[in-house]
Amino acid sequence: MGNLEKFQSLLENLFQFETSDLDFGIYRILNYKRSKIETFIQEDLKNRAEVAFSKHKAERQEAISQSFEEIRQKVVQSLGDQAVTPSGDLKKEFENTPLGKEFLEIKARKDEAQAIDEIQSQVFNDLYNFFSRYYEDGDFVPQYRYSIKGHKYAIPYNGEEVKLYWANYEQYYTKTGLLFRDYTFKADNIKVIFRIVSAREEVGSKKATKERFFVLDDENPIEITQDNSLIIRFQYRELDEEEVGAYQVETGSNTSKQEKVNQKSYNKVIDEIKNSQIKALFMKTYKNDKPLLLYQLNRFSSKNTRDYFIHKNLKRFLSEQLDYFIKSEVLSIETLEKEKFLDKHITRAKVVKEIGEDIIDFLSQIEDFQKKLWEKKKFVIKTEYVISLDKIKDYAGEDFLKEVIGYIFKAQEQLKEWEELGFGKVEKEDDLILKRDLTGIEYKKLPIDTKYFSQEFKEKLLGELTENNSLDDILDGLLIKSENWQALNLILEKYKEKVQTIYIDPPFNTGRDFLYKDRFQNSSWLALMANRLERAREILSPSGTLFVHLDNNANYLCRLLLNVIFGEDNFSSEINNFLGFNMKREIIPRNFVEQSEIILSYVKTREYKFNKIVTVKPKYLIGLKNDKIVNKYLIYFKSLLQDESFISYFDDGLFPAFSPNLVADIQKAKSETKIKDIRLPIWEEGRFILKSIFKKIELNADDDNSVDKYYINTVGNIWTDIYSLRYSKINFNEGVRFPTQKLEKLLARVILSSSDAGDMVLDFFLGSGTTTASAHKLGRKWIGIEIGDYFMESYYSAGERRLGILGRMKKVLDGEQLGISKTVNWQGGGFFKYQVLEQYEDTLDNIELKENAQAEIKFGDDYLLKYFLDFETRENPYFLNIEHLKHPFAYKLKVNLEEVGEPEETIVDVPETFNYLLGLKVKKIKARKNHKKYLFILGEKDGKEIAVVWRPYDDTWSDDDLKRDKEFVVEELKPWAPHIVYINGQSILTPKLGQHPAEIRYIEPEFKKLMEG
Repeated sequence: MGNLEKFQSLLENLFQFETSDLDFGIYRILNYKRSKIETFIQEDLKNRAEVAFSKHKAERQEAISQSFEEIRQKVVQSLGDQAVTPSGDLKKEFENTPLGKEFLEIKARKDEAQAIDEIQSQVFNDLYNFFSRYYEDGDFVPQYRYSIKGHKYAIPYNGEEVKLYWANYEQYYTKTGLLFRDYTFKADNIKVIFRIVSAREEVGSKKATKERFFVLDDENPIEITQDNSLIIRFQYRELDEEEVGAYQVETGSNTSKQEKVNQKSYNKVIDEIKNSQIKALFMKTYKNDKPLLLYQLNRFSSKNTRDYFIHKNLKRFLSEQLDYFIKSEVLSIETLEKEKFLDKHITRAKVVKEIGEDIIDFLSQIEDFQKKLWEKKKFVIKTEYVISLDKIKDYAGEDFLKEVIGYIFKAQEQLKEWEELGFGKVEKEDDLILKRDLTGIEYKKLPIDTKYFSQEFKEKLLGELTENNSLDDILDGLLIKSENWQALNLILEKYKEKVQTIYIDPPFNTGRDFLYKDRFQNSSWLALMANRLERAREILSPSGTLFVHLDNNANYLCRLLLNVIFGEDNFSSEINNFLGFNMKREIIPRNFVEQSEIILSYVKTREYKFNKIVTVKPKYLIGLKNDKIVNKYLIYFKSLLQDESFISYFDDGLFPAFSPNLVADIQKAKSETKIKDIRLPIWEEGRFILKSIFKKIELNADDDNSVDKYYINTVGNIWTDIYSLRYSKINFNEGVRFPTQKLEKLLARVILSSSDAGDMVLDFFLGSGTTTASAHKLGRKWIGIEIGDYFMESYYSAGERRLGILGRMKKVLDGEQLGISKTVNWQGGGFFKYQVLEQYEDTLDNIELKENAQAEIKFGDDYLLKYFLDFETRENPYFLNIEHLKHPFAYKLKVNLEEVGEPEETIVDVPETFNYLLGLKVKKIKARKNHKKYLFILGEKDGKEIAVVWRPYDDTWSDDDLKRDKEFVVEELKPWAPHIVYINGQSILTPKLGQHPAEIRYIEPEFKKLMEG
């Protein structure tokens, strides 16, 4: 294979020619211009090289010919006409003269220039060497090259004392969960769809394998549709012992095991297909000497289980590296020393640069487009609210609550959910009532979910709740189902510097807990964390604190990363979370048993909030039999009272098992104390436990005897009391049974130490929902972000139904008594919002390309390389289609609300999306009818009242229609007196809305600008 053919083959890999049969995601973009890309590689590339060579060759030859003619004239004038032969050569007797030597040197350069075509092949070898070094398995890996011997790579370094760098430093990590989409390819006239019908996260499974595999669906693996499409269905799950043997996956890498499973699946599908032509088609030898169907199966399983990266500025990186490559390897020192004349190598360098830049333009066009899709603010697909009955009464009054009760008994799914969550069977109004007395009716704190009611009911509920209240003020929390970078990116404008505490429990980088590219586990993990922590820092309040929970697999990496993002001076603490006992320890361990995890704490600024925490234990118990209490530091109560920020809490640690006959002595000590509300140790489950109350201690400052009765100990960074053997099985898992969950007791300490009541707490690796549950019970506002299928009310794992995040939070509202509930006297109640966001994969599903002949004519050959994606995707709805905003309550995208299956057209929540883009604190919402639906939203930003008006419209509105529209809008907005009004579509609205003039702005241009970031 020649150098040109070798380079053409590489380009086919770069442009992913092997995906030409795929019909989804980014492959649709590549395949849309496939024929033109093929023409560019097979024909235009060589032609461009020849044109470039001709141009540069002509330039060099013209310059050299001019120099030659000048020296020939000098020779003739000085040495006579006889010095030069008719053929243009110098006669031998003049060769050693100074002028003769100059003549021979220039003539040699002229002859060299004539032979410049010889290096054309070398140019393609140069280009192959350059591009192949950065391409690996579908991605560009930004490794800076360094050509000095012994050093293969360099890193961008600006003189820092310590530089943290990793292989994917300049890339977005884009895959933090298993978001399964249909894998579609075409074989002849047959469309084949691989569809996941069960993608269960097998959390805590008792199956034989911890790894999950794609296996054929048990119930309906194969279906041939009426339009001649073949659907092959898969499950993604762990295997039992019998399946491990059947698939022969006892040993080997995950990839090799999956390929063994694929071989069995292939055999079964081929056996099931009865049509001999289709069977022969799928058995036909394809790439890598694999049958077509088996090749696609292997590619399908690989695509769904590996990570992906998007370069943040591929053009800059490759252009810089191309310049360095040319200077160091095309025009290298070796070349300079070896070659007498450099004209051909200068031409070679120019052609390499010119062709290389063409290819970089195209590659970066594709990469920049993917980056644009990734960074685009995502639509809110769905918004729902969960509110307990008592909060409806508190915020909207008892009369409205009674109206809501009428709706409840028509919502059978709501009643069914209450029963499934263990709230009891509700068949009549009395079943909703906790008690009746002379003061009135006290209703149970049952949570209603607006998803079980109509859109009209939801709008009426929000209108009533916000009649006398600000919506964002009365909302306790927000749950977002989304990949976390996308969620943080969308909410950034609204919550920038407003979150007081961030706690995350990310993947521990064990090699099994998140997806990573082969050879780049640590690098993938750092890219994953860096992308998200950078966004998190922007959201964190100047007085806020970040807590990152890790173990020894990644704490050393994260400490360095946080030093870069937050600053080494903002390191706060490294907390050792002592586990007490290791749940996974072996009978005969091969090393020291791991008994602790690390929580890294960083602050935004040195003006951070910190509430000191102490433990208080009765001195009365010291010295009793079996006493193991280790408090050593005695703090006088008077000095404690002088520091108002010193918040003290009673210890919730494990006490030694005293005999029951000491109960009387304990009660006596309790009666003598001057401390109010204290609960001394009580007998429970065979031991004394000192119950906590999370409130400021009220002490008698004049009672010096108090010092003799209590030890007070400041909590340090070694937390030995969080996990203890006294926790029963149900209390340890707090009713959730999630393997990596942390106890509410742990989160309580994190939250209480860094925030006050009403402050905002964020967890964007929410997992089982412990952070949001704890924050809610402690009176904090909260945001939780999670992409996993355990986000919803429940999910299936290990063959059983388990409580998901949404279900857990509904139980919290109902007043469940697990975790810290008894400690803080939790009684239930609350109001939160939950949302589902558009994902990157959804955006890819909505790509629509539209030919733009005018732009193609205008830009000519450059159109394909630089501009086609910009022009041919301009009217796509995934950014914002202005035409579609004429009907804001019917704006549709193709999305997957579940993690599996084919995307479906779904109406998205355009108003809620715009609220986030503006960064609006939402105060009031009201829906009104005036021949058509109007939605009015009042919010606040930067001290200004902002109203947003949505309504459907069309271009046929008459002047009278616009006049009536204006009058109606003005009347509805008068009570709000906004400073700014946003309205969609045509309008003749004027600033005179009341006593204070308002600035009128149109939604569409603002929406489009903010959406694209």
